[in-house]
Amino acid sequence: MTKAGSTQLPRTLSDTEISDFLARHRLPPAFSRTAEEYYLPLARRLPDMRGERRQLLLGINGAQGTGKSTLADFLCQAAESMYGWNVAVLSIDDFYYTLSERRKLAADVHPLLMTRGVPGTHDTGMLLRCIERLRQLGPKECMTLPRFDKAGDDRAIESRWPEVSGPVDLVILEGWCVGTVAQADVDLAQAINALEREEDADGAWRSYVNDRLKANYSRIFSRLDALVFLRAPSFDAILRWRLEQEEKLAEVSATGSSGLMNREQIERFIQFYERLTRSNLATLPGIADVVFTLDETHSIVS
Repeated sequence: MTKAGSTQLPRTLSDTEISDFLARHRLPPAFSRTAEEYYLPLARRLPDMRGERRQLLLGINGAQGTGKSTLADFLCQAAESMYGWNVAVLSIDDFYYTLSERRKLAADVHPLLMTRGVPGTHDTGMLLRCIERLRQLGPKECMTLPRFDKAGDDRAIESRWPEVSGPVDLVILEGWCVGTVAQADVDLAQAINALEREEDADGAWRSYVNDRLKANYSRIFSRLDALVFLRAPSFDAILRWRLEQEEKLAEVSATGSSGLMNREQIERFIQFYERLTRSNLATLPGIADVVFTLDETHSIVS
């Protein structure tokens, strides 16, 4: 297997490879500019980020609609094609607690924990074990990567989990709270939206989320070798993007509006993420190794 620093493989992707990538992700031709001006330069930096390490663990943080999974998949393809690396892509969403586990959490700790998404609703022990196993995976050793079925709101059956073989050169961990830093306790006192005021009046839910972020998630994020932050222009833009996404789903849905959320439901749902999303917008630009700034149309501008 070719390692970082080799000059035997191309250090770019062909026009055909980029076109195929756009087609697979149903991206417009204009997106090729983003790939060439921003994604490819980042891909070319991966060997330097890795250095002499056996493996590079790269985190990608971004709110809904910023393109985390698209960037992760591009870097996966680029690393495989340009360097001959073996890559594993993980989404923190695939490590949610099972439905039964969240029901118990909601009953024992706080009802809002029934809704997956915030720190405290992921099986961080499982994620940590997965990352460690990937680091140790040797030649011809195989392992499966967990997957979560969002439609069923439960962990997917193991027969649907993809398999990866070792050794793994690059692990990409993407998610909206990857690399997020816990807030100071004093910052939790004031509710920031209707959800917190009406359903978490005593602050127990947000305190639990913050405590889990501090105690459990920091152990994982401290292992990241580098962090990429896709910075949305504002929280208002993130809400608008989510509303637009639901409208598009309604337009193409064969079953009409069944299973889709209306504006009121979306506004409530996004409030689960608001506190830490706003915190990320303020803090991660000073923490991340690479920051991509997006405009109101989702496009990277710097």
